[in-house]
Amino acid sequence: MKGIQSSSLAILMLAIFLIAPAGAQTAPATLKIVCTTSVLMDPATYIGGDRVEAISIADPTLCPHLQTDIIPSRIQLNMDFIKNANMFMAYNDSNDQKYNMPAVNDFMKANNYGAFEWNTISNPSRGWNTPTNSKLLAAEVEGWLAKLDPANKTYYEQRYNDYAKSFDAIEPTLAEKKQLNQTQVIVILWQKEPVQNWLGMKVVNFFAPEFAMNGTKTTAKIVDDINANPGKYQNVTYVIENMQSGDLAKGIEESLKDKGINATRVIFTNFPGSVPAADTMAEVLSHNKLLVL
Repeated sequence: MKGIQSSSLAILMLAIFLIAPAGAQTAPATLKIVCTTSVLMDPATYIGGDRVEAISIADPTLCPHLQTDIIPSRIQLNMDFIKNANMFMAYNDSNDQKYNMPAVNDFMKANNYGAFEWNTISNPSRGWNTPTNSKLLAAEVEGWLAKLDPANKTYYEQRYNDYAKSFDAIEPTLAEKKQLNQTQVIVILWQKEPVQNWLGMKVVNFFAPEFAMNGTKTTAKIVDDINANPGKYQNVTYVIENMQSGDLAKGIEESLKDKGINATRVIFTNFPGSVPAADTMAEVLSHNKLLVL
């Protein structure tokens, strides 16, 4: 009798093994994903849904160039998660290449946690600060998830479609476009493309920190131009800078006011989680848009 029971159990276990879906044993119940920034963590978390748990290495509230001491500490705080991660995602722009990715690489190597590969965006130069570019970024994330976990490909596709719709909802209305098209601004380099090509505002000039553009577009140089050509800036309404870049634009705003030009300094942000009520990339872009309406 005992022999019959043992044989029946063996047959049952074999049947379960044979009917298990392909790939069922290759992907864990929850995918652990390490992202260099919240720009990737946001689509990874949304598209992955209950299949994904993700973290961001960089602090979204600070300029990436100022995080050389912060990033290693954040890695140590998440060391158990990172060493057991199933996927690593990087935007692979200059900040990732200089700060975020090397810090993770060093951590994994120093602790002998084994080899791993980064999933990187195909075109880092396009940025992410417009609905179109955010959708393109999310589509790549969806592809990475589907490749790692093909059994849930349809699930990821459906959630990507919902994620993409969140950007459609924040596009400027006709009335907003009319107002924005008549608005003149001075803007930081990294917001120039979305301000000009998405919001449709007129960029009179732009500025950047000393390390960018070979130091040719510093705020001091913009102030010099305002003093030399005040008429050029007579209708400037906003001076737009990044929250992560500090107070670069204060001098520009003060210079304009000294010339009787009542421009207002507003602070856009780049990263989900950097300001209240802007936890997703769509909410970040909506936040930025509403600041100039």
